[in-house]
Amino acid sequence: MVKLLNKDVQDYINANLKTDLHSLLLKKSTFPEVSMQEIVQQIKGKQVAEKKFPFLLQDGIIFPPQLNMEQSSSEKTALYKSEILKGKKFIDLTSGFGIDAYYLSQNFDDITLIEQNTELLEIVEHNWNTLGKKARFINQKLEDFLNENQENFDTIYLDPARRDQNKNKVFLLEDLSPNILEIQEKLLSISNQVMIKLSPLIDLKYLISVLPPIFRIDIIALKNDVKEIVVFLSGENKKEIICNCVNLDSGESPFSFIFGEEENAQSQYTEPEKFIYIPNNSILKAGIFNLISEKFGIKKLHPNTHLYTSAEKLNEFPGRIFEMEVVDSKKIKKKEQFNIISKNYPLKPEEIKKKYGLKDGGNDYLIFTQSKKGKIILKSV
Repeated sequence: MVKLLNKDVQDYINANLKTDLHSLLLKKSTFPEVSMQEIVQQIKGKQVAEKKFPFLLQDGIIFPPQLNMEQSSSEKTALYKSEILKGKKFIDLTSGFGIDAYYLSQNFDDITLIEQNTELLEIVEHNWNTLGKKARFINQKLEDFLNENQENFDTIYLDPARRDQNKNKVFLLEDLSPNILEIQEKLLSISNQVMIKLSPLIDLKYLISVLPPIFRIDIIALKNDVKEIVVFLSGENKKEIICNCVNLDSGESPFSFIFGEEENAQSQYTEPEKFIYIPNNSILKAGIFNLISEKFGIKKLHPNTHLYTSAEKLNEFPGRIFEMEVVDSKKIKKKEQFNIISKNYPLKPEEIKKKYGLKDGGNDYLIFTQSKKGKIILKSV
């Protein structure tokens, strides 16, 4: 690892950040003690860090294999989670590359990182020392640590591995490593708050049915792409489960509700009015289609069309807002340029584009959808 920090090696890495990596791998390394595979790993790491965690783009940082980088949270989602937590003692039971731990532990005095991968933990410890951040680094399996541990912590964090032995993606709690269902009682015996990062594909009703200690769920999207479902467990008896829908880097305000409110909420329906609303993907993941209508006083177009409408503009709506009008398909001219959206409509955007001979892109939008009266086309004004 130290050999990678040689100035000549680092200069070579920085000079080849835009070079084709496949061609580099075919070359022989000019450094006897550093392989070309190691060099390419560092280049890939810097490329990922530029978009995902730019705070690591500084001298002295070492990057792990690509899979460890892919599994790490982004700097922005980690920063969001860090604003929730504070206390004295923090532990991350599945440290990985340590991005979450770095941010989540900002408001704690005593920090412990557990990681079973020896090489990965050495990289994290080196990087933290470079960044001037202190922690206790323990190279051990999570299960072994829990069996031997005698300490209590203010907050436990873990991000279970979501791949099985065949490297296939999994997301049910019983299929994760560690199995959350098996260790939940042990976790709550040493902390009053447990924070778990889960796949964005996981079903919320399933989560609540198998994890009774849940008292909070955060659906975290970044630029309208749902990245994480984060659940909070507590040993205290909580009667309500708060759910927060967050769309980072969008300028939209978070939307919070009590789980179960959707069951009693009702939507009203109407034909399209002046403004059309498309909820962001954190709202859609929450499945609160009627609650959004009720809370914001806006009407739906159709029970299965998750588009909303109003005569007056609601700037605080958590999603995209368009001023639109209904148009006849005969008025759509070939070779016109539109961003095409299809919601509850038989044809996909690519099929629509082909059928009408349209070009993709530009500033104007067409929405192909259905109201209660049937299929309609909406055009941005």
